[in-house]
Amino acid sequence: MTTATKKQTAVWIRWMIRRDMPEVMAIEEARFEHPWTEEDFIHCLRQRNAIGMVACERDAQGKILGHMIYELHRNRLHLLNLAVRQKGIGTGRALIEKLKGKLSTATRNRLMCEVRESNLDAQCWLRALGFKAISVLKDFYETTPEDAYLFEFKHR
Repeated sequence: MTTATKKQTAVWIRWMIRRDMPEVMAIEEARFEHPWTEEDFIHCLRQRNAIGMVACERDAQGKILGHMIYELHRNRLHLLNLAVRQKGIGTGRALIEKLKGKLSTATRNRLMCEVRESNLDAQCWLRALGFKAISVLKDFYETTPEDAYLFEFKHR
């Protein structure tokens, strides 16, 4: 099935809770060559300014379709991790739109994230959502010598 023919799925987005971790980890491990560990999630979420959210199906089971971790800063939001169970059904877009809805011209007016140089799908997807690559971060990752692109979305 092509992306154009996949049905958009209705999702609801809520805060991530501890019992979500098995499903979150399954998505993380399926999507990334260098996935976060459960310890990475727990360590990050213990930080005062970090928030975890999950996107769930709007049905009785409420299966988790995707997740994100972001940080609140004085003048920006910083997306640290985003993964979806299945591409092309609108889960990632719904998560990004949730973050965009938290932006304003008065306070937090930017949404930032880093993307691996080798992750062309994510780079193209972010551009389609209105993000711009604003710089290259040399040797950004601890697990590989790979560079990252810093992407920014500005609230208007």
